[in-house]
Amino acid sequence: MRKTKTSRRALITATAATAATAAVVLTTTATATPTTDPRAVPGAQGAGKPTVVLVHGGFADASAGWSEVIKRLQRDGYPVVAPANPLRGLSSDAPYLADLLKSVKGPVILAGHSYGGAVITNAAVGNPNVKALVYVAAFVPDKGEQLIGLLGKYPGSEIPEAINEVPFTHPDGTPGTDFYLKADKFRSAFAADLPRSVTDTMQAAQRPAAATHLTDPTRAAAWRSIPSWGLVAAADKAIPPALQRWEYDRADVRGQLEVRGASHSVMVSHPGAVQKLIRTADRATR
Repeated sequence: MRKTKTSRRALITATAATAATAAVVLTTTATATPTTDPRAVPGAQGAGKPTVVLVHGGFADASAGWSEVIKRLQRDGYPVVAPANPLRGLSSDAPYLADLLKSVKGPVILAGHSYGGAVITNAAVGNPNVKALVYVAAFVPDKGEQLIGLLGKYPGSEIPEAINEVPFTHPDGTPGTDFYLKADKFRSAFAADLPRSVTDTMQAAQRPAAATHLTDPTRAAAWRSIPSWGLVAAADKAIPPALQRWEYDRADVRGQLEVRGASHSVMVSHPGAVQKLIRTADRATR
């Protein structure tokens, strides 16, 4: 793989989870009846509920980004799977997730945050078990699009100035580039509404995304055939809120939830909002 060379202004990266304390406006509402058993077996059916698969984006992992959402969904009786997204680019990450989805029995609600939204857009194509897509402050690309092009549509991202490029070598000897967020830029760009004590830990443990995640083209768009929902983080400084709204409108999502004041990592600060949107998608697609 050749090292990707792109202007720092264009190197805007999608992300994983964290966010704000804010008011929530939901255009479509639904509730689910909690079960008394909080235990959920990944890949199994609990109380007739679909398995919820949660896909994180760059600069974080499933544990840091989805932990509170997972707890809430499991208390509701949902089986939950939150895999590690390799963050190497759509050409490999999407097939990786597609294979994992084949191992999940029964219906699936598939949610993606940030770059994870692009991964689920590609991976869900052709899988009849995926009943709904839930985009959380996410990229929602169409066939042929690169994320770097989408990020150029609207101003407001702080990610380009926060990127720290770190070269690495692939197993075959070819060069690559990983993107990290600089320590002094991490909180502002990624999770401005969380306490510094939390974001300092997140920054230290961040997972890099390969530069190719911005340039690999989308092969197919699952939102064209699978019902979708979208959450807007209204104070997002990674993926501009205007881009999120535009993407969700283009995808004709069935419902939008907007969290005012929320940073890009909305799942950390507002896990209840994410839980609510997932339950809405489940109720609407049963």
